[in-house]
Amino acid sequence: MTQRTTKLPALKTAMETLSGTLIGTAALIAIHHRYRKQHQPNARWQDYMTGAYARWQTWRHAYQQAEETPDLSALHTTTMLARPVCWVSGVASMPKNSIATPNDETPPENDFGVVGIDADRELVWQTTMPERVHDIVVQPAVIPKEECHIHKHNRDVVVMGRRPSERFWVLDAATGQVKLAIQAAAQRHFYGHACYSLDGKLLYVTENDTVSLEGKIGVYDAHDAYKKVSEFEARGIGPHELIMHPDGEALVIANGGIKTEQASREELNLDSMRPSLTYLNRYDGTLLEQITPQHNQMSIRHLAIHDDGTVMIGVQFQGERHLNVPLVLTHQRGDTDLKPLIMPNDQWQRFHQYIASVAVDSTHNLLCVTTPIGGCAAIYDLNTRALVDAVNLPDCAGASVLPLANDKQAGFIVSDGQGQLTTLALSSASASPRKVAHSKTAQHLIKHSKGHKMSFDNHLQAVC
Repeated sequence: MTQRTTKLPALKTAMETLSGTLIGTAALIAIHHRYRKQHQPNARWQDYMTGAYARWQTWRHAYQQAEETPDLSALHTTTMLARPVCWVSGVASMPKNSIATPNDETPPENDFGVVGIDADRELVWQTTMPERVHDIVVQPAVIPKEECHIHKHNRDVVVMGRRPSERFWVLDAATGQVKLAIQAAAQRHFYGHACYSLDGKLLYVTENDTVSLEGKIGVYDAHDAYKKVSEFEARGIGPHELIMHPDGEALVIANGGIKTEQASREELNLDSMRPSLTYLNRYDGTLLEQITPQHNQMSIRHLAIHDDGTVMIGVQFQGERHLNVPLVLTHQRGDTDLKPLIMPNDQWQRFHQYIASVAVDSTHNLLCVTTPIGGCAAIYDLNTRALVDAVNLPDCAGASVLPLANDKQAGFIVSDGQGQLTTLALSSASASPRKVAHSKTAQHLIKHSKGHKMSFDNHLQAVC
């Protein structure tokens, strides 16, 4: 009897508190509603219930998302040093001791990963990945390129799985920390490449319909946890790399033309393949232009774009090995065909019918292409469209432009599967593109390699 009596005052107090809270809330709502009616004659009492229900739904959805989101820290390990990042690359083989870590710790062993690289070609951070990756896409900066190395920004780096993959990841560009893991929609897989809109709000991804084998372009909202918000036709089979045109309105797509079986990566239609360079309206997928190469087995795979809108094209030829076809071409909107660059004695077989990466320096009008099969990297002068030089670099694939601050020695950085990061700089006498064609030193490249105990993968992308 005493215990029951003891609980009554506490219960009474609780009821009084609840009643006071409800009365106070009702009074506040009444005052607020009276104010709303003065400014919004159509205001209703039901609006408060609708708002409360919507808020509850938001909280419920957030809770469900938190419950369903995997613990990314359990899937990835990141090790970093406090230095600015200039480039990001995938890694096909990454040993334990590639970065010295605090307290003599070492990252766990993992074959696949992503690394951030500084201006001295030293590793800043490394992050393990659960599968082999392909392209690395850096979110555009909201400040001029020449200032991006001065300021710190929370920009994203999207890491695409190697085709055919059903995942891509979003990392922090400065630290390498994994922020999100995005799963492909049902009956879709990714083709290894993506690009951002110029304002960095949307991500466009090349995808495959695993039923029809038709190419698709998936659209993801970078400001809403990379949720897929739209999709349209790629207007071709096997879309690989895509880039944003400098006008900010058109997507430029390398439709490789090859149907690929997902599990085995087997190429199913080499005799009947139909590659194309395709321009689409980025908002609704409307076809703007489409150009096909001179040979139907010239698979258009990799792209870069000059600031003036000229598209640089790297081809992987799927035909007979004895055939000699151009592998590096350009295109401008409105042109009716693809224009090859000049190869001395027309010896395109120097590249073993395979271009892995293309990188363009718009400031100095230079182009770099790589071929791991041919074991060389080549630089072209875009003013004359002629080859400046080609150097032997076994298993090279990734290519990117040297920082703008290095204006006296225009050139590129090239990565390879043997762990080398090599700078290819034109000598100062030929650094100006207008001097290249007339200078006696035009054929001279300054080559300098720095080695790492890892195997760099297909692509190398500049953060600035």
